[in-house]
Amino acid sequence: GSIVAYISRKGRFPRTANPDRLIAEEKQKGLHDIKRFNQFAAKAAQIKTDLVAMLRDLKAKGNRIAAYGAPAKGNTLLNYCRIGTDILDYATEKNSLKWGLYTPGMHIPVIPEQEAWSNPPDYYLMLAWNFLDELLEKEKEFRARGGKFIVPIPEPRIM
Repeated sequence: GSIVAYISRKGRFPRTANPDRLIAEEKQKGLHDIKRFNQFAAKAAQIKTDLVAMLRDLKAKGNRIAAYGAPAKGNTLLNYCRIGTDILDYATEKNSLKWGLYTPGMHIPVIPEQEAWSNPPDYYLMLAWNFLDELLEKEKEFRARGGKFIVPIPEPRIM
């Protein structure tokens, strides 16, 4: 979600209860405690280790792997994990504005979905994991032919 805030001199905008509510919610979730952030960092590092090991093992066995989608959150994952063209052959994307370009940082070529359909990989690394159910439904044919998806979050797994 997003938060929109206006900060001004006192009296220019009415003060709502929202900031107090959000601060209380953050405290209740432990977001004012460094331990919570250390746990998050450790979990992120474990996901990175497990995901990269899984991908490298699949690649070493001769599998073709591509990224499914090229969203911002997916590129954050690729860059954090240093997953590049040594592992991923390409990223497939339905947004035509991204075709012919490269993912930021790791420089993975982005191709149209239709191009990937004609020569699909063995595995897709799902970069739009928040749409997993919808995309698995969309890709029933890929899965029926033996294609698999690697879902990185909340922990790496193959579907």
